[in-house]
Amino acid sequence: LYSQGLYFCVFAVRMLLELLLFGAALVGLYFLLHLTVLKMPRCKSDVTLNGKTAIVTGANTGIGKTTAMDLARRGARVIMACRDRGRAEAAIKDIVQETGNNQVVFMQLDLSSLKSVRSFAENFLRLESRLDLLINNAGLLSKGKTEDGFGMIFGVNHLGHFLLTVLLLDRLKASGPSRIVTVSSDGHKGGKVDFNCLTTHRDLSLGDNDFQLLKNYCHSKLCNILFTTELAKRLQDSDVTCYSLHPGIIKTEIARNTGFLWKLVVTPIFAPFLVDAESGAQTTLHCALEPGIEHLSGHYFSSCAPLTNLKARDDATAKKLWELSESFCGLS
Repeated sequence: LYSQGLYFCVFAVRMLLELLLFGAALVGLYFLLHLTVLKMPRCKSDVTLNGKTAIVTGANTGIGKTTAMDLARRGARVIMACRDRGRAEAAIKDIVQETGNNQVVFMQLDLSSLKSVRSFAENFLRLESRLDLLINNAGLLSKGKTEDGFGMIFGVNHLGHFLLTVLLLDRLKASGPSRIVTVSSDGHKGGKVDFNCLTTHRDLSLGDNDFQLLKNYCHSKLCNILFTTELAKRLQDSDVTCYSLHPGIIKTEIARNTGFLWKLVVTPIFAPFLVDAESGAQTTLHCALEPGIEHLSGHYFSSCAPLTNLKARDDATAKKLWELSESFCGLS
């Protein structure tokens, strides 16, 4: 009995050591990934923004808040375009305390309501004399319909930002040189635009399970790129440039409205590969601030560099999406 007990003790110690070594190897691999493959380039611009005004949508959390923080640190007047006043004001308190810039202002914007978008634009144009940067950052992964009957993902991620941009274009032109930056995703590679579904159901596709939500998200991110492609064409004779981008695989709250299966299975799988919001904001900042990229208006950026051979830059589809979006917003 004594020898059997000793054997099991040795076996247990050996198993514990092997588990500890395996855990240490996983931790080492995690840090190695974040120091190499997952390491994000930094925005190198030293531009200051004193006297400039920027709008950042979804600025109360994640890469939106980090972007707003950086712009405020550079001296910009930052308009925090957010739906939730409480969360926005908490973020503003953090930004002011961190940067010492008191020109950080909340203005309510609910991108799921075209009425709210119009109200925001009217208030902004009445209160603010210039607009130098429009950062279309907000995005969600959520089921349901918008106030106007559009699919929630399509309505917020594309249509709300489309209307916001169009309504503010004259002020951007008057303040030029100015820039419009729209946060997309490499998820666009799995996206498509089904115009029949959009016309009939006011949505990018049908279904509301977690897999379908992810597909709709990818479709909406393709819409962001197509929107930027057509926008650049319409801005050719102006002093306004525009860019779309992939921020990286970022740890944010974007999936907070997903179902139990997503949070139980998908989130833990991707968790080791996520980078922080500060890293995720760098390509946004590069597109907003880097001098000398004006000739790349309409391009898609990733890791602070343009991807010039992007198949998603389909001029015909971009034009058709623009015209349909105008119709949905009552602009045509």
